[in-house]
Amino acid sequence: MHIPEKHKDDLQDLLSNASSTLRATSPDLEALLFEPIPILDHGFIRVVDYMGDDAAIVQAARVSYGKGTKKVSEDQGLINYLLRHRHTTPFEMCEIKFHVKMPIFVARQWLRHRTANVNEYSARYSVMDREFYIPAPDQIAAQSTSNNQGRDEVLTGRDAERVLDYLKHDALLTYKHYQEMMNFDDEGNIIDEARPSLARELARMNLPVNFYTQFYWKIDLHNFMHFLSLRADPHAQYEIRIYAEKMLDILKAWAPMTYHAFMEYKMGSTHLSKTATEIIKRRLKGESIDQKSSGLGAREWRELLDIFPEIGE
Repeated sequence: MHIPEKHKDDLQDLLSNASSTLRATSPDLEALLFEPIPILDHGFIRVVDYMGDDAAIVQAARVSYGKGTKKVSEDQGLINYLLRHRHTTPFEMCEIKFHVKMPIFVARQWLRHRTANVNEYSARYSVMDREFYIPAPDQIAAQSTSNNQGRDEVLTGRDAERVLDYLKHDALLTYKHYQEMMNFDDEGNIIDEARPSLARELARMNLPVNFYTQFYWKIDLHNFMHFLSLRADPHAQYEIRIYAEKMLDILKAWAPMTYHAFMEYKMGSTHLSKTATEIIKRRLKGESIDQKSSGLGAREWRELLDIFPEIGE
């Protein structure tokens, strides 16, 4: 992926103004700081600032636990305990700020997480770039017949070609009309001095949601992990999931002990309802159980069998 020159210039400006600090830093995250990580065809994420590390979490927890805790548990064990038992406040002591660029439809999903501070690129003030998302051929898939939010088999041949042609044609056409309505060409010159330019805040409404937007996004570690638990999940939409997967790598660089606990107790675990837990106990005692006798709805029963197929045997 090509990183625009303006972002390279931003990086040079930041590096040239770098200064030393007395606060705690994460060496592995420092190595990633300001560097754009390419995602999709024109998107990226980059860390522009952060505060705190694993030690800040431990420090905050030990203040609340009182003197003597340090003798009971090592840092990793304490972080594991906090995450396992949902003691979230110590994780809120750490924050991270990203500069992210993504298709508008991904941003609309992203910004449903209302636990961050956000400042988005304004198409009322600035002109949108001619950058739009075209899925890779292996992401052109049919609608799932079992999940209204999911995909099914990948389309091939003429079916896939037709979809890609529509996406490219419509994006290029709407951007052409966008420019014509604003009366600007690619270089920002007026196309026709004899006619007025439509206001940018009106011209933008013609652009489809596969055009790219960008914003700064600052969030504390607790809410960041909640975001990742949903968006890095295999059931999340591909176009937002790959952003979250890259952010998992950033979490690992930033707070490795927290990352270990998160992968163990959140991403690698499952939540069972009271009824599902009773079903496990009944099955361990040798009782034969089907969906009708389980007390679960059909969907929850299927989800339980996905995790523990032996229950239905």
